[in-house]
Amino acid sequence: MILVTGISGGLGSLIFHGLSGEEGLDVAGGTRSGDGVTARRIDFDDPASLAEGFRGVDVLVFVSAGYAEDDVVLARHGAVVNAAEAAGVRHVVYTSLAGSGSLMSIALPHRWTEARLADASFDVTILRNGLYAELPVGLAAAGAASAADTGVFAAAFGAGRMSVVAKQDLADVAVRVAAEIQHDLAGGRRGRHAGRTYELEGVEAIGGQDIADALSDALDRRVDYQPMSLSTARTALTGLGLEPYQTAHTISLFSNLNAGYLQAGDTDLTALLRAEPRRVRDLLVEAIPASSPSVAGSI
Repeated sequence: MILVTGISGGLGSLIFHGLSGEEGLDVAGGTRSGDGVTARRIDFDDPASLAEGFRGVDVLVFVSAGYAEDDVVLARHGAVVNAAEAAGVRHVVYTSLAGSGSLMSIALPHRWTEARLADASFDVTILRNGLYAELPVGLAAAGAASAADTGVFAAAFGAGRMSVVAKQDLADVAVRVAAEIQHDLAGGRRGRHAGRTYELEGVEAIGGQDIADALSDALDRRVDYQPMSLSTARTALTGLGLEPYQTAHTISLFSNLNAGYLQAGDTDLTALLRAEPRRVRDLLVEAIPASSPSVAGSI
């Protein structure tokens, strides 16, 4: 059996539905509010729930549990690894962070988890996911109303560009890898992806001017990119009601982007996808008309 954690989230949901559509697989989903029928109860903050939740699982697709301070994430991930070992899980596929993001503040829990998994008794495959294309897409949508009025898209990108990848593409890779591992195990073979770390960097790099150009096409007016300082961005973020760690992580991303560290080199994405990667520029243009005209401003 394959179990996918976090199926109430964006990536986990896509992976679960993709695996559920594959023939010959027994697939279960896990979520904090699982009822034991439509989904297993997998609550990373309640380690006692994991023992029953991981029962009978051969392949665990462990979708990382962010959205918390680092100490909370480390405790969650440590509990998952401990419970997977105790339950006799044979292979864990973990969704980590791509190498280009290693200097970002969100990288620490991922690298810690990779090290903990390397010491575990089961086989491991690491999927180092690139930054989601949904980030620049969301910024383009949020900035559309303001750009339509002012002809300016302002963001704290500096002159940097970041390699991004559609979340669906990352889910498609996870589906392929997990399915192949399960088929191998069912055939009495060690999973072909055992011990592998895949860098799933995006093949397209997006900067502030790229978003401005997409806005120009969608809005049928000239839009220019205006770099925003990190201090201005921090002030704007602070006014959005985010948790302090969310503001800190976002500024860390912008800081890395400004320094030019988020543009990737080699990637395993194209070798593992069954189709060409989704074009980020198409996603940008498609998202802009759907944005609410009442939403203005950008970060």
